[in-house]
Amino acid sequence: MLLVNTIRDNFEIVLEGLQKRNFPNAEAVLHQVLEFDKNRKETQVKRDSLQAESNNISKQIGMLMKDGKKEEAEKIKTRTTEIKEQIKTLEEEYNTYEEDLRQLLYTIPNVPHYAVPKGKSAEDNEVILQHGEIPVLQEDKLPHWELIKKYDIIDFDLGVKITGAGFPVYKGRGARLQRALINFFLDEALHAGYTEVQPPILVNEDSGYGTGQLPDKEGQMYEATIDKLYLIPTAEVPITNMYRDVILNELEFPIKNVGYTPCFRREAGSWGAHVRGLNRLHQFDKVEIVQIAHPEKSYEALEEMSNYVQSLLQKLELPYRVLRLCGGDMGFTSALTYDMEVFSAAQERWLEVSSVSNFESYQANRLKLRFRGEDKKTQLAHTLNGSALALPRIVAAILENNQTEEGIKMPKVLIPYLGFDII
Repeated sequence: MLLVNTIRDNFEIVLEGLQKRNFPNAEAVLHQVLEFDKNRKETQVKRDSLQAESNNISKQIGMLMKDGKKEEAEKIKTRTTEIKEQIKTLEEEYNTYEEDLRQLLYTIPNVPHYAVPKGKSAEDNEVILQHGEIPVLQEDKLPHWELIKKYDIIDFDLGVKITGAGFPVYKGRGARLQRALINFFLDEALHAGYTEVQPPILVNEDSGYGTGQLPDKEGQMYEATIDKLYLIPTAEVPITNMYRDVILNELEFPIKNVGYTPCFRREAGSWGAHVRGLNRLHQFDKVEIVQIAHPEKSYEALEEMSNYVQSLLQKLELPYRVLRLCGGDMGFTSALTYDMEVFSAAQERWLEVSSVSNFESYQANRLKLRFRGEDKKTQLAHTLNGSALALPRIVAAILENNQTEEGIKMPKVLIPYLGFDII
């Protein structure tokens, strides 16, 4: 959530950033924010003034009663009654302005970093790096949804029977591949200095608002309506919310956590060949890395996280590219995002497998996540996260890119986890 002071003091910069995002009616919305804030402050001044007057009258009444001037005291008591009613009205007005302001701020996305390119869709993203050779497969190559049937390692029909579309059942070596990838990703993160946590996969409404899933992505989340809880779309939500309403010490930075969770996304409106098989699921496994960083160090942390995710893809021997997302394709809360895509040799297209983002202070403002420096003053921290990695498309690329006449060869780095080298 943007700070009102940021909007007021940097109006043109904020406006330009929101226009880069193609945010509709940006100027009018920002002016409305300042108007709500002005009304709130004016109401607060009136309320405080009346409260001061009430305090003075109370002192006068006390003095008059002490001097035995009861009649004079009774006369001015009527004014205190009037003031209390006026204060009550002003408090209601103040609360209304404050709530209206908060709800309006919730609708405004983060301001993009200056390096974010202009653009409206994924076609406008910038490819900043490509690594690895694109594999050349035999003519009778199969996409992963045919391979999993051939080797009986993932069953979509059984998932439909148990739950519905988008909830596959992993079997035999398919299940072991899932477990191997999760353990490999977690071990690598621990070696990179991350602390492993195992968070809940259900979160409350405050957590959803804290990291920006609410109200922006409410329709994309599965909800346990009776308890007002949400199934997490990513481990980012519970892990980052561990620091909600926390004041850190500057010396604690950087804070680095990693967690494995299943993730749940309704993906409403998704259909077509591009989401076939493992390309898009309602339930999937993911290892997430989260950092809490000093504002002056957060972009160093972003580059570190990007390089770390790339190292995983290199160890899995997957060709990949890195994109800097344009304003129109960025997530609501992000200031700058890198996407990592692997090449799917059978589908002959790039598949997104990770997003690494710096949210600057946007989430921290919602979370009230602050830190105290040497001067003892508190300020907002910066939050970052990244997929390291999401499994479905990684599995799809491994299956497709490594298919041979003998079977599907496994990346060397996974063999100690798997106990086999081929499916």
